[in-house]
Amino acid sequence: MRYDYAVVGGGIVGLATARALGRQHPGASIVLLEKEDGPAQHQTGRNSGVIHSGIYYTPGSLKAQMCAAGVQSMTAFCEEQGIAYEQCGKVIVATAPEELPQLERLYQRGLDNGLKVQLLSAEEVRAYEPHVQALKGIRVPSTGIVSYRQVSAALVDLLRDSGAEVRFGVKVERLTASADGYDIGTSAGDFAARVLVNCAGLHSDRVARLAGTDPRSSIVPFRGEYYELRPERRSLVRGLIYPVPNPDFPFLGVHFTRMIDGSVHAGPNAVLAFGREGYRKLDLNLQDLREVLANPGFRALARKHLREGAKEMLRSWSKATFVRSLQRLIPDVTAADIVPCAAGIRAQALAPDGKLVDDFLLIDGPNALHVCNAPSPAATSSLEIGRAIAARVPGVAHRRSFSLTRQGVPA
Repeated sequence: MRYDYAVVGGGIVGLATARALGRQHPGASIVLLEKEDGPAQHQTGRNSGVIHSGIYYTPGSLKAQMCAAGVQSMTAFCEEQGIAYEQCGKVIVATAPEELPQLERLYQRGLDNGLKVQLLSAEEVRAYEPHVQALKGIRVPSTGIVSYRQVSAALVDLLRDSGAEVRFGVKVERLTASADGYDIGTSAGDFAARVLVNCAGLHSDRVARLAGTDPRSSIVPFRGEYYELRPERRSLVRGLIYPVPNPDFPFLGVHFTRMIDGSVHAGPNAVLAFGREGYRKLDLNLQDLREVLANPGFRALARKHLREGAKEMLRSWSKATFVRSLQRLIPDVTAADIVPCAAGIRAQALAPDGKLVDDFLLIDGPNALHVCNAPSPAATSSLEIGRAIAARVPGVAHRRSFSLTRQGVPA
């Protein structure tokens, strides 16, 4: 079982990368290895399903450009494959006077990114979202919703139709560099590939180290917990409702998202998970937790964001506190209106100095490329990320580190 390319990871980035490799190199033999029994079992299948507009990202950066391009390519893909999606738009609202300057800056950033954004008065916000309480808002019409599980399933079918192998239930346990690539030891036997592409998400840093490459960061898992509006209260939300993000805290805050199936999710918060796949509050993986607590970068991060972290933990354990956060956006929401639903884990790369890696981070190794950070909007941009990776893989010859949002400048 020897292949030209082996892609590790069956999330949407891995699937999109395998597809792009097949298009970039017709006739190449490709295998995708995923340890779960199906695609999109972790970050891809547990996110809010938003097709992001790119309003939050630095104008001119590749992250902003790839998101803008990703909106177009993702919606086109859905139309081609018959996958339901909707460009329902979203509103970002300021609910306190101190948030107004940041809202104005965000509006200008949207304009600088070429988005057709609209600054809204309180009355205009209510025209879009009648139950929202706000001083001002921004309307972002290009934001959409989709099921990324359905997108991933379609990518699996396309890969198999093109002749690529997609192997589920195959966990990579050993990587050994050879003269012509890698020998790959797995739970389902041995494979070999000329080029390795690591899209392992929550375990991407570990796979990089197995291959003998320093990922220059470590994955810290943050759990995002959601509630869901009861069906009879879904009318409180028409589309997507976001607060003004706190520029000092790297997450967007709890918000309301109408899903493509009609349900409405509220959340997420952001708390340290006690395991890389710790989706429930009491899930514990001692190895994962020891790695995080022993990481000096995490300790620096925790000190810096101690106050915000404490608020997130309180919101995690107190439904009343969570509801109060939601009531800042929609005062009519009560504790009786929401029920818990599935949580997700964000695989956040953390640099040794405690800084969160905000960009897409690709690291070259000998005959390999490692995707060591793929934060939001990775799902939106996945087809574009896959193309960028496929274009770079043939030239992988030296061990360098790149951040896509720095336009290919070595980190």
